[in-house]
Amino acid sequence: MVKMYYDSDCNLDLLKGKKISIIGYGSQGHAHALNLKDSGFDVTVGLRKGSSSWEEAENAGLKVQEVDQAAATGDLVMLLVPDEKAADLYATQIAPNLKDGDVLMFAHGFNIHYNQIQPPAEVDVIMVAPKGPGHTVRSQYLEGKGVPSLIAVHQDASGKAKEYALAYAAGIGAGRAGIIETTFKDETETDLFGEQAVLCGGVTELMKAGFDTLVSACYPPELAYFECVHEMKLIVDLINSGGFAMMRYSISDTAEYGDYMSGRRIITEETRKEMQKILREVQDGTFASKWIAENQAGRRANFLACRRMEAEHPIEKVGAKLRKMMSWLKG
Repeated sequence: MVKMYYDSDCNLDLLKGKKISIIGYGSQGHAHALNLKDSGFDVTVGLRKGSSSWEEAENAGLKVQEVDQAAATGDLVMLLVPDEKAADLYATQIAPNLKDGDVLMFAHGFNIHYNQIQPPAEVDVIMVAPKGPGHTVRSQYLEGKGVPSLIAVHQDASGKAKEYALAYAAGIGAGRAGIIETTFKDETETDLFGEQAVLCGGVTELMKAGFDTLVSACYPPELAYFECVHEMKLIVDLINSGGFAMMRYSISDTAEYGDYMSGRRIITEETRKEMQKILREVQDGTFASKWIAENQAGRRANFLACRRMEAEHPIEKVGAKLRKMMSWLKG
């Protein structure tokens, strides 16, 4: 049973007088920086010189420095750049500028869990990982609400690492919704497994298989797209709002009966065994090793080829045509 923490459990005074450096200004970076600034803290954004985000961050009222300067001035340094870029950025611009007593932070455990980044013993190493995209972290904060967040401690040099994690999480608004304590290991492995087996790999392959089945049986691809791709959002939104029960309450009894009769014919015992294999490859580092090697090879071994092939699937062409009919998607 996980323990939940809220604003009343968080000591924001820990961050007063501290300099917080946010490295990166993408989806999460902009939300963390702006929320912390609006919470009254001293925030600097660290970017490479010439970054397209530099002017955007300054226009939002934030201080901006190059990464090495931000790392040197920050007491808390949050690394919010893509996993595949983090290790090199850390080694070249952050590690040389860390001071004893600093707090090094992450929003995902990949580089710590798989030993791509090995911080010195004299710094705290913590994670604060909102369970929502950056624009939602920002919009919920502005509405006086928050997005639930995970926190974890990898290294507690100060004896206050968990308190820093709670304070930072509250500073971005998570304490309004709820903060869950976990570990770098559990966050990393569940995140990677979910992406591969369900959220990205599983769902997209399921939709393509349904589309291909109908088209190969000579049904119009437009109908196949509507039934196997377009309506997925309706189902997922219902589940997101009220679980499987709300989804099944909201659909027709015919659809609900089909759910019960056919779901396990699609997700078979063989599928579940393959999911277990995918999880083992995440746990033992096989997947991480392949992804690291892929990036070291310039992504030419698999990644770029797969991206090109997927872009050419008929489902993309049909979808692009049909989405032009949907005025609500053009917002």
